[in-house]
Amino acid sequence: MPFTTYCDVAQDNTNSYSKNSIPPYMKAISGSLGGIMEASCLQPIDVIKTRLQLDRSGNYKGILHCGATISRTEGVRALWKGLTPFATHLTLKYALRMGSNAVLQSAFKDPETGKLSGYGRILSGFGAGVLEAIIIVTPFEVVKIRLQQQRGLSPELLKYKGPVHCARMIIREEGFRGLWAGVAPTVMRNGTNQSAMFTAKNAFDVLLWKKHEGDGRVLLPWQSMISGFLAGTAGPICTGPFDVVKTRLMAQTREGGGVLKYKGMIHAIRTIYVEEGLLALWKGLLPRLMRIPPGQAIMWGVADQIIGLYERRYLHHSTL
Repeated sequence: MPFTTYCDVAQDNTNSYSKNSIPPYMKAISGSLGGIMEASCLQPIDVIKTRLQLDRSGNYKGILHCGATISRTEGVRALWKGLTPFATHLTLKYALRMGSNAVLQSAFKDPETGKLSGYGRILSGFGAGVLEAIIIVTPFEVVKIRLQQQRGLSPELLKYKGPVHCARMIIREEGFRGLWAGVAPTVMRNGTNQSAMFTAKNAFDVLLWKKHEGDGRVLLPWQSMISGFLAGTAGPICTGPFDVVKTRLMAQTREGGGVLKYKGMIHAIRTIYVEEGLLALWKGLLPRLMRIPPGQAIMWGVADQIIGLYERRYLHHSTL
């Protein structure tokens, strides 16, 4: 059965449990706890991805060479650069993503039947991605990327001493809007990612495990991780150019009164294509695929346990 057709079937089956909806705050809590676990496990891959995307001169020969070079020249702890803003960012991002998606899904449900259409699920995911991109993702990623692109072992020689100092320096030198550099490609990337991820996760849960929201069943962690991993694979391939452009826009500064190389999202795409070739727009794709699908697996492995236990204790039992 084609995947798109199966999504419709899964949607119809899920609608039979629509009365047993989970409160948005529970979705938010489950997402935030999952985000903490994901950040702790996968920060080194994110650092390597950022360095590869910022590498214009070919200093790094690949993922392993990049990681080894960072460890050798800056110390192993450098692979966890930006962990504090990254962990905080993921915690807040997943709380907002999961909570807002639940609220938007409720708004898109048919008021008479309580059914959520496939389009409603996609739009809910896109809306959640846009909200997280504007409110949470962009300012935290600007700080994270500025910290990650710094090279050196001596803290006193680094421009940014930490996440708070970095944010203050950006506001002082570039204005408050400097924390929202690269917001346009971030909105496009996150909106597309989340519309695909929520739709795919729901479909894989039904397809693989016959699990419907509100049915009182709790997936085993490995089942949730498989669904989350599969749901997290398509986004990085589709949104690679947005991610590269986002990183470049966030990394550039006006230090010394210089002129910015990239004027915006479209200009950055054109410039990268002309100067570095088409494939440069997918720089860092492999480390993204090494980080995002496993990250989604970790996050959903935690979140589904919390959501499932809530379903079984407060929703399923109440209908018995």
